[in-house]
Amino acid sequence: MKSIEELEKIREQAKDMINLRVDNETKTRIVVGMGTCGIAAGARAVMLAILDELKKRNIDNVIVTETGCIGLCQYEPLVDVIQPGKPKVTYVNMTPEKAREVVVKHIINNQVVDEYVVPNV
Repeated sequence: MKSIEELEKIREQAKDMINLRVDNETKTRIVVGMGTCGIAAGARAVMLAILDELKKRNIDNVIVTETGCIGLCQYEPLVDVIQPGKPKVTYVNMTPEKAREVVVKHIINNQVVDEYVVPNV
């Protein structure tokens, strides 16, 4: 660190990280499995469909992130929807079309799309 400006930049970055953590506790999160198995099964197209649908509908209270493999490769692509105060819902065998449907039904209308939820095995 060589100047006050550099220190201010570091401070702003730290504040942004703190705000991101707070947002994670108050906003809905959509987590797309982007391990190699998920990508091979089409997770990238699923994530792009989710982002596009959210943008198209001007939804800005949702954070979309990605994660690595969680060990359910046979069900890829996987998408978790985590809403504050509600249990996590894991959608399986997603396609871009199903992902758009989840945005409309689950994110906008608070209706879990049961036929896409991970089976109890």
